[in-house]
Amino acid sequence: MAASLHHVHLFASDLDATIAWWRDMLGAEIAFDGPFGGARNVFMRVGSGRLHLYDQKPRGAAGAADGKGSGGAMHHVGIKCEGLAGLVGRMAGRGVAFRSPIREFGSWRYIMCAAPDGVLLELFEIDADAMPPALAAYFAGG
Repeated sequence: MAASLHHVHLFASDLDATIAWWRDMLGAEIAFDGPFGGARNVFMRVGSGRLHLYDQKPRGAAGAADGKGSGGAMHHVGIKCEGLAGLVGRMAGRGVAFRSPIREFGSWRYIMCAAPDGVLLELFEIDADAMPPALAAYFAGG
């Protein structure tokens, strides 16, 4: 099993203004802008890191542990995995509760769980061969 921190996913009450801020202030570049998992998402490169933005207003207070995100503007931390089903089995065996079974979307699959202090984690795995090349390249690193 291999896992690596891939991205932080934020809600954006004004998506275009948020994109402009990250671009203008920190040199972020858009790698993808479109529907993903049922909502408009913008995936940005910020140096060697990645930032994902939802076109949705922040929910609840920062640090909320309501199962709908980590609270405030942060929704979740994305952890790219290899062997997702095996990892989920090991974690479940150690008492980790998941919000649903692994969800399949053709070229990617994911599952959500809470880390300490209510931080929502997205554990995900991709099938790069089944993705458009630009999206596969984006997910390939880190």
